[in-house]
Amino acid sequence: MGLLRISSPHTQRGGRRTSWVMQMVILATVPGIIAQTWLFGWGVLINLAIAGLTALACEAAILSIRRRAVAFFLKDYSALLTAVLLAIALPPSVPWWVTVTAVGVGIIFGKQLYGGLGNNPFNPAMVGYAMALVSFPVPMTQWLGAGSLVAANEILSFSQSIDAIFSGLPAIDSYTMATPLDGFKHKDTLDSQAAFASIPALQAASINSWLWVNLAYLAGGIGLLWLRIITWHTPVALLATLFALAGVFHLFDMNHAATPWFHLTTGAAMFGAFFIATDPVSSCTSNKGKLIYGAGIGLLIYIIRTWGGYPDGVAFGVLLMNFSAPLIDYYTQPRTYGHKKAKTGLKIGEDN
Repeated sequence: MGLLRISSPHTQRGGRRTSWVMQMVILATVPGIIAQTWLFGWGVLINLAIAGLTALACEAAILSIRRRAVAFFLKDYSALLTAVLLAIALPPSVPWWVTVTAVGVGIIFGKQLYGGLGNNPFNPAMVGYAMALVSFPVPMTQWLGAGSLVAANEILSFSQSIDAIFSGLPAIDSYTMATPLDGFKHKDTLDSQAAFASIPALQAASINSWLWVNLAYLAGGIGLLWLRIITWHTPVALLATLFALAGVFHLFDMNHAATPWFHLTTGAAMFGAFFIATDPVSSCTSNKGKLIYGAGIGLLIYIIRTWGGYPDGVAFGVLLMNFSAPLIDYYTQPRTYGHKKAKTGLKIGEDN
């Protein structure tokens, strides 16, 4: 008797409904959103508002075309969660049309095209993000300097953030700076110590913006584990693989390979491990499969960060492993209750 790969139910009764799970995941992102807003300005919240309205509008439009109950499906908060995850990943000064395009692609082509929640093979938020990163590389790589790293008078006010997003700030280059991953990746002939020195207070936890952002998302991820909305297998496998690979390469090439701590506390490591890779629809379902799935994402993140063309590789790592999730689940199915483990191979003396 074979086992079928069946995803979790997405319309159910009881206390842990789909809408409740989605709300808890959104709530878990609040510490990270607060940290990003404090460090990078009002653009984070403006992007969230634009993304949320766009996601609800696109979801409602496609549901109407498909002649489905619009209010019923909008109340599961899945579209809003996609918008939140995508808006968090976007630079705070990105033009509004990039946010609208990315969210529209994620909802329409990454989710509804396959039949809606529970049927999408890829993470919708990462579909939209990857499309925007490939199509609009310049605005997608312009991050504002964090408040702890630039002078106070250079922080964008709310009105300046509105101008930057909706009309384009003429002097936006004076407000932007390379992220730690981008600065290290494009260090050219500089060794790692010189690259670290070129990024203000990179190793000082008290003022390292990306460290605090990652710690905030780590706190949110621990909350999801405590609520048992996600399991530890995928995030631990992802972070452990990334840490181990970085440690090995740094051990053999300390002058050019970044430290494991650098990889875990910069970029979208914690955010990707707890909020993106753990998507219940597009990831693996068995515990053994989750370990393989998370390790594969960690491997791809390190490969892309080190030898690829992009500073971070969370989105591409997740999407590539989404391809592999059904195959991994097929070969990591738990033994059916009441059945013995299948025999493998032939032993001498046994009949064929």
